[in-house]
Amino acid sequence: MKSIEELLSTYNLNNDNFKISSMIILILAIILIYIIANFITTRVLLSLLSKFVKQTKIKWDDYLLKRKFFRRLAKIIPGIITYLISPLFGPFQTLIEKIAIIYILSISILVVNSGIDALHDIYQTYPVSKQRPIKGIIQVFKIIFYIIMGIIIIAYLIDKDPIVLLSSIGALTAVFSLVFKDSILGLVAGIQLSANDMLRIGDWIEMPKYGADGDVIDISLNTVKVQNFDKTIVTIPSYALISDSFKNWRGMQEAGGRRIKRSIYIDINSIKLCSPQMLEKFKKINYLTNYIMEKEKEIQLYDESNKVDNELLINNTNITNLGIFRIYIENYLKNHPKVHKKMIHMVRQLPSGECGLPLELYFFVNDTNWINYENIQSDIFEHIFAIADIFELKIFQKPSSHDLRSYILK
Repeated sequence: MKSIEELLSTYNLNNDNFKISSMIILILAIILIYIIANFITTRVLLSLLSKFVKQTKIKWDDYLLKRKFFRRLAKIIPGIITYLISPLFGPFQTLIEKIAIIYILSISILVVNSGIDALHDIYQTYPVSKQRPIKGIIQVFKIIFYIIMGIIIIAYLIDKDPIVLLSSIGALTAVFSLVFKDSILGLVAGIQLSANDMLRIGDWIEMPKYGADGDVIDISLNTVKVQNFDKTIVTIPSYALISDSFKNWRGMQEAGGRRIKRSIYIDINSIKLCSPQMLEKFKKINYLTNYIMEKEKEIQLYDESNKVDNELLINNTNITNLGIFRIYIENYLKNHPKVHKKMIHMVRQLPSGECGLPLELYFFVNDTNWINYENIQSDIFEHIFAIADIFELKIFQKPSSHDLRSYILK
């Protein structure tokens, strides 16, 4: 500073011009020092460090480089240099030190932010990240860190103890609660979702209220992003997943079996008792041979013991074509390679109605892939629709215009 004063004294400046000129030269000197220090750190040291990081076999430093951790860390050096040379500026030392410290604290916020982002990237490379996403927790930590650093910077600017400033902010708790309501609710919801393992990245969820039916692609502090199967993205508030209900298909995927629950409607007029000729025909079907033979023995023993008159068909048998058809479907599903053998499978009748008698198939397939699941389901029901006529059963459907036209022409 004395050198600057001696230099300016040769120009015979008045007192006001002397102070202004000294300030301008001082500011220019600080800027020049910053530029030189920044050039050395970013263009020389950082360039060498980047080459070294790319050549190493470890991966964690690559994530630090990607998140600009080293670049932001290097920007602290000019601030440190400015702080160290501040005594050279005499009466402006305190001001320069304060500016340098605030600059260092501000850059430190960016450095910590980059470091946390890099740690999150590293965490996501592990399989546990799919089960325990921590993005929401990281965002909460960032918010707390920003608040603390902001208080420290403000306290330093006004020369107050940060603890005193923090206690005075306590009076504004109600205001903060109102302003950051969504963040607070999201924080609580995020902790519950994570602690109870209710949601993971990649889960298929359904939430009709929000138009969500797809895979979870992101879980943050305030929102959960779901990519629907039509590739649209729905954003759901985190707390809505706690306050409202949603369906998570993860259990189905982990169990390895996906349910099929569909009915075929039988025309009641086509249901009848089986004649001996029909039983002989059905006996040739592999899935029915043993059942019919055992059933015939059972009926024969019953008729002999009870002296049943066999002249009437109603006395001779209680086997119907629908019953045989139901047993065939049960055995067909039992032997189907794509039906899950360790999960329940059954064929049952539901109450009849105006559309006939519903025959419901309830079973699980052992392939949870959507496309494969649909193909398996189609193959099974196509087969059932095609063979119904063999059992002299009619599948019910409402008359079409073609049916009415054919009836009129007859």
